[in-house]
Order: sequence, then C-alpha cells, then structure tokens
Amino acid sequence: MDTTNCYHCGDPCEKEHLVFDDKNFCCNGCKTVYEIFSTNNLAYYYEIQESAGATPKATTNKFNFLDNEEIATKLLEFNEEGVQVAQFLIPHIHCSSCIWVLENLNKLNSGITTAQVDFPKKKVRITFKSNQITLKELALLLARIGYEPNISLEDYQKKTDKKDHSLLYKLGLAGFAFGNVMLLSFPEYFEVGEFWLEQYKHTFRWLMFAFSIPVVLYAAKDYFISAYKGIRSKLLNIDVPIALGILVLFLRSTVDIIMDWGSGFFDSLTGLVFFLLLGRYFQQKTYAYLSFERDYKSYFPIAVTRLSASDQEENIEIHQVKKGDRLLIRNEEILPVDAILIKGKAQIDYSFVTGESEAVLKQSGDRLFAGGKQIGAVIEIEATKSVSQSYLTQLWSNAVFNTNKASNFQTLTDAIGKRFTLAVLTIATLATAFWLWQDPTKALNVFTAVLIIACPCAIALAAPFTLGNLIRIFGKKGFYLKDTNTIERLAKIDTLVFDKTGTLTTHKETEITYHGMPLNDEEAALLKNTLRGSNHPLSRSLYDLLATYDIKTLDSFREDTGKGVTATYNNNTIKLGSASYTDGRNPESSETAVHINYNARHKGKYLFKNAYRKGIEKLFTSLHSKYKLVILSGDNDGEREILEKKFPFKLPMFFNQKPQDKLRYIEQCQKSAHVLMIGDGLNDAGALAQSDVGIAISDDINVFSPACDAILSAEKLNALPSFLGLSKKSIQIIKLSFVLSLCYNLIGLSFAVTGRLEPVIAAILMPLSSISIVVFTTVATNFISRKL
Repeated sequence: MDTTNCYHCGDPCEKEHLVFDDKNFCCNGCKTVYEIFSTNNLAYYYEIQESAGATPKATTNKFNFLDNEEIATKLLEFNEEGVQVAQFLIPHIHCSSCIWVLENLNKLNSGITTAQVDFPKKKVRITFKSNQITLKELALLLARIGYEPNISLEDYQKKTDKKDHSLLYKLGLAGFAFGNVMLLSFPEYFEVGEFWLEQYKHTFRWLMFAFSIPVVLYAAKDYFISAYKGIRSKLLNIDVPIALGILVLFLRSTVDIIMDWGSGFFDSLTGLVFFLLLGRYFQQKTYAYLSFERDYKSYFPIAVTRLSASDQEENIEIHQVKKGDRLLIRNEEILPVDAILIKGKAQIDYSFVTGESEAVLKQSGDRLFAGGKQIGAVIEIEATKSVSQSYLTQLWSNAVFNTNKASNFQTLTDAIGKRFTLAVLTIATLATAFWLWQDPTKALNVFTAVLIIACPCAIALAAPFTLGNLIRIFGKKGFYLKDTNTIERLAKIDTLVFDKTGTLTTHKETEITYHGMPLNDEEAALLKNTLRGSNHPLSRSLYDLLATYDIKTLDSFREDTGKGVTATYNNNTIKLGSASYTDGRNPESSETAVHINYNARHKGKYLFKNAYRKGIEKLFTSLHSKYKLVILSGDNDGEREILEKKFPFKLPMFFNQKPQDKLRYIEQCQKSAHVLMIGDGLNDAGALAQSDVGIAISDDINVFSPACDAILSAEKLNALPSFLGLSKKSIQIIKLSFVLSLCYNLIGLSFAVTGRLEPVIAAILMPLSSISIVVFTTVATNFISRKL
C-alpha cells in the first residue's frame, strides 16, 4: 500500500490507515493531538511548522507518583492560596511551534494561568490553579500533546545541574581523527614512492575513511540536525552551508577511494569539523565566562534589613542572608527568601511570581515564599533558606513584567545571516558551474572552499559578545542592567525624564524642621513605627531623624502611593503625607512637607529643605547638548525657583504628578521620542515600566523593582552621560564588526572562487575569523570604557 507522512509528526504511515478531517495520521495518538489542537483553536500550530509534533506515548500510569502530596510539593516552585508554579524539562522542545503551543496551554485547560518557555534549556515554567488541575493532570496533558515532561526527583534535589560534556567528547573525537588522518595522508602529500607505502596505500585510504565515519555521524551531527530543521522550517540558517560542505566532502572523498581516483579530502573533512567544534567550544567557554561575570551577587544591588538579637537594624547585601536570620520587610519590599512570619500582619502580593495581584493575608507562624511583596505595615520574618540567586533572577525576567521592547538589532543580525547564507549558496553554485566548464578538477575544491570560508558565524557573534562584555563592565561600575537588549535601547534614547525626590535629591543631607503642636511620647512612638514601614525617601529621612522608641506591631497600615501613609494602633489613627491627604492647612503651599494628623486632628508638619546630589548642575549641562531633559515630580512646585537657578538653560518641569500622570506623560512623549525614565523605583513604577528604558536609582535602601530595566547606584548618577555614550559606541562596534566580517568573507571568497584556496585552509580560517571578532569586540569595549 502507498505510504504518506503523518500530518502531525511527519512519520511515514499508510494513506488509508487513519484519516480524520481529510488528513492522514500514523496512529491514534497523533490523531488525538490533532483533535485537541483543532477543537481548542490551536490549529495554527501546524501553520508555523509542518509536521512539527512528536508521537505521544502511552503514559497512563507513568505519573502516578505525583499523587503523593509530599513528592508533588518538592517539585513545586510556589504553592500558595490555590496557585502553584512548576517547571518541567521537556526534551522535545526544538522549534518555534513548540514554544507557541506550550505558551498557549491555557487554551487547553482553563486552570493553567501562564506558561513560559526557556528554549535553550528546554524547560517550561507553568502557573496553574490547583483546584482546577493537579500537577499529575498537568504532566499528563503535556504528554498527551506530545511534550512529555522528564521528571526526576533526584535532579530536583541536587544542588548543581548536570554539565553537558557532549561538545568536549565530539571535539576530542574530531581531533583524534584529524591527527590520524593527517598522519596517514603524509605519503600522499609528498608522493613518496617507497615500495611498502605503495603496497599499503589503499589500506591507508580505507583507514582514513573509517576515521571519518564517526566524525560525520557523531561529531558533526549537530550541524546536520540544525540545517535540516532550518530547511524544514523554510529558513536558511548558518548551518546549512556548513552541513552541505561536510556532506559534499565526505561523499566526494568516498567516491575517490572507491574509484581509485585519489585519497579524497578526508584530511580536509576531519580538519573542518575539528576547527568548527573548536570555535564552538571557544564560544561556549566565553559565554560561560560572561554568565559567571553576571552572577547574581554582583548583578543586583539589593539590600535588606537584618535584625540583631537586640533589635538593632543593619543593612546588608542580600547574598549575606543566611538560614535563621531575622529580616525586617517594609511596605512594598520583596521577600528575598522563603521564610516564616514572626511578627506583624502580612499582606503578600505574589503577582511577581504568579501574575495574580490579589494580596494573601498571613498570620504569625505562616510560611512565606520568596518573591512575594509585602503591602502594609512592617513585618519581621525568619529566613528558612539562603537566597536563591537563580530564582530571583527569574523573578526579574518574569513574563508578567515583560513589555514589547523588541530587539531591532537582533532582527538585523538575523536578517543579515539569512541573506548572507543565500548569497553564499548562490556564489558557490555559480563558481562551481564555471569551473565545471573551465576546469572540472577544481570544481569540488571551489564549491567546498566557498561554503566553508563564507560561514556567517562571525556576524552572529558580534552583538552578543560586544553587549555581553559591556554589561559586565557596567556592572562593575555600579550600573546593573537587566539584559543586553537594554543597551540596544539605551543607544536610541533622545529624551531623559527625571524624577526629583530620591533621584535628584538625597535624603542623607536633607534639612528637616518641625512646625506645629509638640508630639507627646505616645504620638511620637506611633509616628516612628509608622515611618518604619514606609520606603518613601522622605519617610526614610524622617525615620532616621526621630528618637528611638519601642517597636510596636501596628494594627493596620496602608500606604497610598504618591499621597501618604495611614496606620492604627490601640484605636489611635495617624495619617502622614501631603496637606490634602491629612486635611492639613494651606494645601496650596509650595513647600516640601510631611503633615501629621493624629486622631482626625492636624498636629503639624515637618518641612524638608532638599539637598540635591553633588554634580547635578554639571550632569544636566552635559546631557542638555545631546538630549531633551524633563523633570517630572510628584512633589509640589516649591523647588521650581531653586531648580531654575541651578541650570543655565530652560527645561520643562512638571510638579504634583501622580503615578498615573507620570505614566501618561511618558506615553505621550513616546509618540515622537525614545524615552529614558530615571526614578527611585517607588512612585515611578508605572513610568519606569512604560518608558523605553527605566532606571531605578539605588541609595542605601534598595527595593527590588521588576518594573525597571536597570539599577544605577546613586553615587554613579553623574556617570550617566558616559554610560549612555558607551551604549551608542557599542552599537558602532557591532556595525564595525559586521563590516570586518564582510571584508574577511569577501577576501576569502575571492581566493575560493578562483580555486586558490584549499578547503583545509578555509576550515582553519573560518573559526579564526570568529575568534578574531570576539577578540576585537572585547578589546574595543574595554578600550572605550577605560574612562569610566
């Protein structure tokens, strides 16, 4: 019976074996998956990539162990109020259609909230509601659609991931074969006429063939797989010409020794694969180095408040938190570790983890998960484990906070690579056709040399190595970026919007005076404990100024962003904030003040005379010549005259801006400009997230802010022009790398098409070109950043 390919997985099947919806399927499993997709509006899966799926396996009893609650709990990253988060390793993830269908799992089951695929690691992180779908049912659902998760409890319990040494094995094999083939080829090179060498010449050739087989089938298999998937997806990736060159070399060499035409090109073949793998190994090691340089401990400047046995507060770096430490968590601060609530009433917002914004109420003794944000009064917790750097890194890059800030430069790199591959194949075909007509003996050498020498690997390496090295340099200088894409967007910025309080000003040198009725000890103690829970710069300044009182657990605490704070204790209510918020007098006053209302009675106000950060005048003067500058402040305009005197030029200044006002202003600016927002990460969260690039200024207190794209140490604010300038220069380095790579390829091609370049020399030069690009970008970025 005639055969055709299965519509789902692409495997051969009998035409009449299984037919559904005018489509052929090799088994009931593939037919079932198609039915699931088509009935849940996921048929677009087959338009992305034809026959992309895998045949589902029978897994009825395979995941029964997940019925054990103790085992299932160990596999969960998060488990709170019916919302659970689990991460699965799915080996079958291999293409864009896999990503698409896995990130649309919510269409298959309403209990699934979100799914986020980590393509390089072949993992998917799924948030789901446990009352609608269990962990076992989730695993079975994945298996039914051909994405069976690989669950090993031992893997989850190990502290370190298994390292993949396959590239090292392949490199060793290719090097061993290359050395032996070169040795066996010496008599052919020098045309030695010795009797015994002539007698065993054919044996040597077949030995070279034998050494080449594992090189082609094992060491080079990744290039064939990648090329096949690219062609299957109708994409010409950079591995297509490489795989074609390897295949042509092997087939031609095999024909040569069978027909006794010569020794073939097994030396060139094994040398090509060896040097390709050597270049890939170098790239992998360099990426590992960059990853190490971006380790969490040097990446996030997040501080937490640790309490000593005598309740003394100290700010420590987050990686110093150990199991058993008592930590103080204020309003809007993130829980850095899994912990037990010791004191206070917690309202935990887990939207950083799950996307669900409804706060969860917790009492003393309850377990709290890392990543939750406290909303309300200050709480004390006891850490049950040390900081998980990978988990917090994952929080910052959570899809919940990812906006569409696409990488145009990466699109340019991909476009160049695609066009370059097409051009290489065209040149190789035309050059080979010419030499077949002119001198057929050179045709094969020309074809393989062109394919090898013109690989666009160097083009693909330019951007990641340039930006990766620069992000490492920035981190060492106090400027911590979320990802390399942030540098690309920084290079396009033309408008800078500054918050005032906590950004241009510093609470360290603020002059504070009190005006109003004196506060008794009870009122002052409640004021101190209320301020203790707030992270606003004015609150922190006032808290440090006031005398020490006994720590009290407030009955209630609420901070209204941009307005003030309300707290109650023993039926006493205190309100701190703006005049309008506390019913203070003279609400039209232009002064910077914190008003106090105690039990519905206005008591007085603390006046703040802002101390601006040193060098602000020089900073703005430096930026003014290249960028449009704007000041956007939530405070009143009492500082307008002072700011106007500080700068010898006029710039737009807007005051009394609520958080939503700031966000709308950024939106309006983005219609005609690329906007950088610099704020303190508190009232500016919306504006930071909306802007093309959002930078949170970090002082002594560092609040984790997924809304921002970068964190800048406050003492490095004056270096902002240098950071922006280096971002622009980094893009110039990438473009120059493109030019150098193209020049190299044009020179190499001129030798290759004329038949003057041997394939083995081309195989050596190709990885050297990639290495030279990496060296150039590293040296160039280090050179331009030497003045930081």
